[in-house]
Amino acid sequence: MLAYLPPTQPDAVFVWQVGVAPELRGQGLAARMLSALVRRPAAAPARYLTATVTPDNASSLALFRGFAARHDLPFNLGPCFPAALFPGSHADEDLIQIGPLRHAQGISAEAR
Repeated sequence: MLAYLPPTQPDAVFVWQVGVAPELRGQGLAARMLSALVRRPAAAPARYLTATVTPDNASSLALFRGFAARHDLPFNLGPCFPAALFPGSHADEDLIQIGPLRHAQGISAEAR
């Protein structure tokens, strides 16, 4: 998982990419990584977990929706980057915003 605190949005931790080896998929590893991410001391200033996703990326949408649901956090999805901003053929990217996080000490790494 790659994530960072954007300098222009210090109240958010932005998840750039989530990757799980094919043989380990379906075991809740990505969900546990998200939980561990928001519990890290470096993420303490963050009130929101954010990411972008193409509308056809059902597995990413399910991951983030599931994370929000398991932790009883608001989930918002809206337009972010239109396809015209990308070279070649690329879909629109929508913005996911989860939170406000209550802070993350209450988020269990075991939650699936």
